Amino acid sequence: MTTNTSGTGLTIEATRRALSSLMFGLAIAAIVLARSAFGGADAGTAASGSAAAPVVFAAASMKTALDAVAAAWKANTGKTVSIAYASSAVLAKQIEQGAPADIFISADLKWMDYLEKAKLIRAGTRKNLFGNKLVLIEPSDADVTIEIAKGFDLAGAAGDGKIAVCMIDSCPGGMYAKEALESLGVFASVEPKLAQTDNVRGALALVSRGEAKFGIVYATDARADPKVKVVGTFPALSHSPIVYPVALVAASANPDAALFLTYLSSQAATKIFLEQGFEILPR
Repeated sequence: MTTNTSGTGLTIEATRRALSSLMFGLAIAAIVLARSAFGGADAGTAASGSAAAPVVFAAASMKTALDAVAAAWKANTGKTVSIAYASSAVLAKQIEQGAPADIFISADLKWMDYLEKAKLIRAGTRKNLFGNKLVLIEPSDADVTIEIAKGFDLAGAAGDGKIAVCMIDSCPGGMYAKEALESLGVFASVEPKLAQTDNVRGALALVSRGEAKFGIVYATDARADPKVKVVGTFPALSHSPIVYPVALVAASANPDAALFLTYLSSQAATKIFLEQGFEILPR
């Protein structure tokens, strides 16, 4: 997390980010090892129906809903998926560097466009599936009343506290937050108070733990954590539309990847996404 704090605070946050990167790296390593193991299976094993699970690289804000969808998929088909969650920016860069992903779910159009331009997603498989809202949150035991409108005094309401967001230059949630704050004319006053994390769930965690007075996250994130509550919703016109595109990765050779991609639009999956607060976009 990037903050304007003391050297001790910076050291703590640098350690957190290093640990976060390490955990993501270990997750990718585990996926690679699993694929290698299946890749080395003999013909008899392959014939028995065993196969490596499709690997999904998904925006961190998808975790609660997508874990539930993956569980439903397993219950319906007996098959599993491996899911790695991180900022869309991190995931896209990992795919660019050859990480073993079959499906990419981004929290914005930018990073899907980035991979499509590089011809790293499979033509004809890209779809815009989900929408979301941007909200201001606080710890559930706080009680601040503030109306999100042009010129609202978010910096004053934060006082000596911090406002948690994910990285405003690369993480979709942070980029939407910056757009909204600029549109409402308060970014300059708020910027020194921003505590930036690697992904939106990191920003959620800071508020949940009481380490930040406010946070700017997606509505679905706020719903996933009972230790936070919504202060208000940012006007839809204050930022770019929040759209989650999905696509097969061009290098994918997993036959179940296309099946799981299709399942994301099924009635069972749609019910879960709606329950978690996502908007289902017209297809």
